[in-house]
Amino acid sequence: MKTAVTLDTQYLNGFVDERDIESISPEIMRAHDTVKNGTGAGKDFLGWLDLPSRMQNSLADIKDCAASLRSVSDVLIVIGIGGSYLGAKAAIMMLTPPFKPYRVIFAGHNMACDYISSLCELIGEKNVCVNVISKSGTTTEPAIAFRLIESAMRKKYKSEELKKRIVCTTDARKGALRKMAEENGYRTFVIPDDVGGRFSVLTPVGLLPVAYTGIDITGLIDGAIDASLDFSEPDMVKNLSYRYAAYRNILYRRGKNVEILSNFDPCLHFVAEWWKQLFGESEGKGKKGIFPAACDFTTDLHSMGQWIQDGTRNIFETFITVKNFPKDAVIPVMDRDLDELNYLAGKKVSFVNDQAYKATAAAHFEGGVPNMTIGVPDKTAYSLGSLLYFFEKAVAVSAYTMGVNPFDQPGVESYKNKMFKLLGKPGSV
Repeated sequence: MKTAVTLDTQYLNGFVDERDIESISPEIMRAHDTVKNGTGAGKDFLGWLDLPSRMQNSLADIKDCAASLRSVSDVLIVIGIGGSYLGAKAAIMMLTPPFKPYRVIFAGHNMACDYISSLCELIGEKNVCVNVISKSGTTTEPAIAFRLIESAMRKKYKSEELKKRIVCTTDARKGALRKMAEENGYRTFVIPDDVGGRFSVLTPVGLLPVAYTGIDITGLIDGAIDASLDFSEPDMVKNLSYRYAAYRNILYRRGKNVEILSNFDPCLHFVAEWWKQLFGESEGKGKKGIFPAACDFTTDLHSMGQWIQDGTRNIFETFITVKNFPKDAVIPVMDRDLDELNYLAGKKVSFVNDQAYKATAAAHFEGGVPNMTIGVPDKTAYSLGSLLYFFEKAVAVSAYTMGVNPFDQPGVESYKNKMFKLLGKPGSV
């Protein structure tokens, strides 16, 4: 296997065994065939399967555009919601060194009045450019944000200058945003028709904002390509993505209907946020689905840790770990040892953090919480690309095994319809 992803299941012992895997394997294989042959519900949205290979020819254009935007700006404002911003933010936050300014601000993912008002004021103070991401151009949150931000930019920049500063990532042919881009001469990138929003991180949706920060998007795609090869075979021993999908479904059928994705480094916080959307929107329908939650440890061990250790036993846990970090710190010796930490003197902070992870996994297991660990070797674009594809393949197979369409989101429309009626949108009922 080339991929960077590993799967440790020692703390599933007693909850799941190989007989369970053998029992569910025919269902996982049927889900594999459904994905591979495009015979299931949502079959028109399987473009993510070979997307990493398809994107290779587009990387030069994306890098060129990112460099052009950087040359005229201090800040990139990325306007989008859901999959139109979470993947990019996950990559940027994981792969940018802590406390290093990464020059990207996200908008259009909420309608908080103070947030968007302050952002419009910032446009007067900074040299900005914008990447607005929307298939239709009419999704309420990003559409409002773009209207306000574009208006603020028009007060500062002339029309010809705006063409250098606004990029639209949208449908190839139709939609309001496509029309606006053509009328104003804005540069565009295409969201493929066969890729849904929550699977779009490896399209220009995610790659352009990531490239703007200087992150290696070629490495991101290379990691995903290798993962797409490793996780393509119907082999329940070697295909870790399928084993993860199998474990989840086995536990779900035994009443474990909440999965907590836990990490031990803040760089992984938005990887978990992206994962929550990917699994929540893909599986949560038809009154089915595992509820995806997330914790940041050791921080949340001092809050949610009590509930996980000693609360309702309807949960299982998946840890994400990174083995090697580019920087570390050594705990010094203190003469008086007032904090009683000299027993740790000379040890690296990464060592202490790793022991905290091992202790947590063992304690939660002993407390009745089955858990497994998904690991990557380092904080590199290649490792993240592998991890993203691992989860995408797993959720498709897992959702089909549950008997739901992984690629629609009918429940999202419910709040929109009621909101449009309250807002008095013409034609709403």
